[in-house]
Amino acid sequence: MSVSLSPKHFTLYKNVLVLLAKYGHGDLVKNAPVVDDPLEFGPRPTSPPEAKELAADLERLGPTFIKLGQLISTRADFIPPAYMDALSRLQDHVEPFSFGEVEAIVAVEVGARLSKAFKEFDSTPMAAASLGQVHRAVLRDGRPVAVKVQRPRIREQVAEELEAMQEIAEILDTHTDAGKRFGFAEMVEELRKSLLRELDYRQEAANLRLLGEKLAGFERIVVPQPIDDYSTGRVLTMDYIGGRKITKLGPLAILEMDGEGLAEELFRAYLKQILVDGFFHADPHPGNVFLTDDGRAKYERAQNHMLERLASFMDQLDEDEKTTIQQALQSLHRVLVQEVISENDSRD
Repeated sequence: MSVSLSPKHFTLYKNVLVLLAKYGHGDLVKNAPVVDDPLEFGPRPTSPPEAKELAADLERLGPTFIKLGQLISTRADFIPPAYMDALSRLQDHVEPFSFGEVEAIVAVEVGARLSKAFKEFDSTPMAAASLGQVHRAVLRDGRPVAVKVQRPRIREQVAEELEAMQEIAEILDTHTDAGKRFGFAEMVEELRKSLLRELDYRQEAANLRLLGEKLAGFERIVVPQPIDDYSTGRVLTMDYIGGRKITKLGPLAILEMDGEGLAEELFRAYLKQILVDGFFHADPHPGNVFLTDDGRAKYERAQNHMLERLASFMDQLDEDEKTTIQQALQSLHRVLVQEVISENDSRD
């Protein structure tokens, strides 16, 4: 099989080849486990400087490379645990794009000027990432909303970077032992599917609706719902629900909240999502869970990253087996919560 390289991708080829040359002969490769290595149980080692440097290099190269690093961080057969830890912490560090571009994108997508569609629209974003940014706004009927706007030309940039990655992956799979062993082209294809889902805000809107329906019975959990008339593939308008990140709460706020009750509710909600619904919020790190002003837990975003192996396993079980697993996990959770409470009491 012959693979041609496109001159327009030379800069991208260079970026990938620099990464391979810089990290391809260090601990990342030398200590990479093989598929049939025995599992080691014990504390995860701290990230070496080289692992942190790799994460920084990927962040510098932009969204496609960041997502690639996050994907690789899930491959225990491919990289050592210390690298998995460093890459799993990858974050976007980007400047927001101009408000003029926000106005132009929203006008095209929604079909009306900003001043006509919204009563208020903050020019400064609440948050900015490599794929888009979020602005607080108020609809004409007075409802507060959060509006996520996709970064200009990001789809074209991602498509070009994925094309270059695919070309290099096919060459490596054909001509190197590592490529034959790990299947780089398959990794890039998985990355492509993930990014295409994330770049289609209609998919995220559908996920928010479905997750809201599935969790409707949990009074202490709230999922912001999309506003359909103001949402498209590149603009997502949803309910604005005030709150603070769990990770940003001060000692006094932690004392005042019912942490045990919220943890119990979140745990039961996840059991239902995984064991009953087969649809679940797959990025539950603390940065995506907020404490609302009225003391509830808010999911920040919802993506349908179906964990296929887990879903396939659960499909094999009958209802009694699912119930048994759920009860066992609930019992384990109660034990763990009690241990934490006892440990805190002993410190006081």
